[in-house]
Amino acid sequence: MPWRGPLLFRARLPDNGLVLEMTREEFEELVAEALDRIPPELTRLMDNVAVFVEDEPSAEDPELLGLYEGTPLTDRGEWYAGVLPDRITVYRGPTLRMSETREDVVQETEVTVVHEIAHHFGIDDDRLHALGYG
Repeated sequence: MPWRGPLLFRARLPDNGLVLEMTREEFEELVAEALDRIPPELTRLMDNVAVFVEDEPSAEDPELLGLYEGTPLTDRGEWYAGVLPDRITVYRGPTLRMSETREDVVQETEVTVVHEIAHHFGIDDDRLHALGYG
């Protein structure tokens, strides 16, 4: 099932001083394509999570590429029922500012999507950095 929509992931590359132009619709499609590349055996395990695209993160963290908000699967227990979906947000602005080419955007979007989905599965930033998704 394709995902649409706005993840906690900091830019690894500095702002290049340029802004690559890409429409919101094009960026949303890249996020959807990154989600479609997640193996089906993993997406079947995802539960009660929605993915969104936003233009910019909060002013407190302007370089944030993505944010996971919710209760990871590993922390859910019998009490977990009737709650709003977890939220994964991918931020367009910082991704475009740190990218020089469309291929850079594709790569960073894919890394961000995997990073935030990993948080949904309870994987922390230290482990993600060790795996190359940090």
